[in-house]
Amino acid sequence: MSGGRYGGAAKLVGMNPRIFVLTMVTFAFGSGAFIFAGLLETLAADLGVTTAVAGQLQTVFVLTSAVLGPVAAWLFGRVDRKIMVIAGLSLGLALHIACALTPNFETLMVLRALAGLAGAMSGPAASVAAASLAPPERRGSALAMVSGGMTLAFVIGIPIGSVVGDLFGWRATFLTAATLSAIALIGVLFFLPRVPAPPKRAGGTLDLPAIWPLYLTTFLAFAANMTLNLYIAPIVRVGAGVTGAGVGAFQSMIGFGSIVGLWLGARAADRDLGRSWILTGFAIQASAMTIHFAATHQVAPAGWPSAALVALGIFVAATALFSITPVIQARLISMTEGAPVALALNGSVISVGQALGSAMGGLALATYGVPAIPAAALAMSLAALTTLAFVFPRPRAAPAQ
Repeated sequence: MSGGRYGGAAKLVGMNPRIFVLTMVTFAFGSGAFIFAGLLETLAADLGVTTAVAGQLQTVFVLTSAVLGPVAAWLFGRVDRKIMVIAGLSLGLALHIACALTPNFETLMVLRALAGLAGAMSGPAASVAAASLAPPERRGSALAMVSGGMTLAFVIGIPIGSVVGDLFGWRATFLTAATLSAIALIGVLFFLPRVPAPPKRAGGTLDLPAIWPLYLTTFLAFAANMTLNLYIAPIVRVGAGVTGAGVGAFQSMIGFGSIVGLWLGARAADRDLGRSWILTGFAIQASAMTIHFAATHQVAPAGWPSAALVALGIFVAATALFSITPVIQARLISMTEGAPVALALNGSVISVGQALGSAMGGLALATYGVPAIPAAALAMSLAALTTLAFVFPRPRAAPAQ
């Protein structure tokens, strides 16, 4: 018994460096996906569009990822996961450079749409590889570690992009994203082993009636979060009176909240907690949006109290979102045996949720102004909490002894 226990621990330790390489991948893509958010208002002014319109750069990015994710999984389902990650990173690197050189908003919109394909190719592949490189009992922790790349993106990558953009212009943010993709690509080429695709499931079908509540949870979590998250620059400006490079400090709070959220989510996934933790996560997210609503109405005195309130709202929202993600991913991989299409569909659901959220946030901003953004996010969080309370499966009762 003890030998098996310590053998599993040794295996996990041996796999950690390889999983860390996959964390670098999600760090690069997470940074690239949101690298321009802190400069959104500056980018919009320079290209002659409104902030709400500029926010749709993210909408086309995630919609492309949503549409092409399952297609890529079907076409390349039998391809080694390492090759898929390399292809996605290479495409992303080229497109980030092209975004930095774009002459107008229309071209940038097209390039961002194409960039969504990069995430569609490598995101699910990275998750499947992480699950393959970890013992089954630590799968939730491995997925949380890979998701931690998004945490690093918000703690380091995206704030660096905001600072660089404030110093050298918004185009420099995309060059920063290209640099991060190049670093991750080198790591994958030299340190990630080959990871064969999972065996094809018998019949080639997924049990959608059983797993659709997982997809619904993913959709609602990202829709509510993205309603506010993409528009963090105007939120911070109105709520805390901070602009420019200072926005990066607030963006880093997403990363710190993610650290707490991933730790909580990994524990919940390893303990196979489901419905109770999901509902708790959405309650926390609704609380975060309430804090933002109060902050944008200047309920706190100007200066550090208002800044602290905005930072708290950002921290709590990130904690909620990232605590839900590992629970859903671990359960989805367990129920589908890591089928690439299942993970790709989950990535598509994330993208559709982000697209709806960014569109709703832009609509709220254009129609009623900045304070309407957290109001819309709060409404979506409460609607999600109510819906999932009814449709998310309850835990099965233990058999009578």
